[in-house]
Amino acid sequence: MISTLTLEQLMEMEQRQRAHLINSIGGFKSLALIGSIDRQGQTNLAIFSSIVHIGSNPPLLSFIMRPDSVERHTLANIFDTGFYTINHINAQIYEQAHQTAARYPKIISEFDATRLTPQFKDEFVAPFVKESSIQIGMEFKERLNISINQTIMIIGEVKAIHFPSDCLLPDGFMNIEKAGTITIAGLDSYHSTQPLQRLPYAKP
Repeated sequence: MISTLTLEQLMEMEQRQRAHLINSIGGFKSLALIGSIDRQGQTNLAIFSSIVHIGSNPPLLSFIMRPDSVERHTLANIFDTGFYTINHINAQIYEQAHQTAARYPKIISEFDATRLTPQFKDEFVAPFVKESSIQIGMEFKERLNISINQTIMIIGEVKAIHFPSDCLLPDGFMNIEKAGTITIAGLDSYHSTQPLQRLPYAKP
């Protein structure tokens, strides 16, 4: 049996129910903690499931930020210092990572609230998550305003990658499963993954 929902029916759904549905139909998503800090030294940590590869030359990654109609600490910190970190989430910290979505006041760091550890490396401005196996240092490059729903795409350049040495393969592929990286479906359903096969470059 196949069911169908039209746009009209979607828009008639309760807001949170519709959010769960639309967030889950896109499939499994990249999941990470974004670490940031303001000029006064107040740290912030927030979970995001919208990390997207933009290009490799230069190395660019992006993520989507909700409208800045209310105070967005991650966004403000990135604009304040120009730097942030992307930290993979593993099975040991996903519950703490999930808790960073709570709306803490700016004076409370999510690092403290969730007992995750801020880690500063090589004089990089923004904090990494010590418990994360793969940590990426980012420099802010561009803000794109998405007019249809007032969300914001933040594009950054990769400045440094910290990872377990045995996870980088000779051809450049990063074995994120070996590093323990997990994924998410929807807003709150966390998953480990199992590899099927790496296929050769597709040609006609």
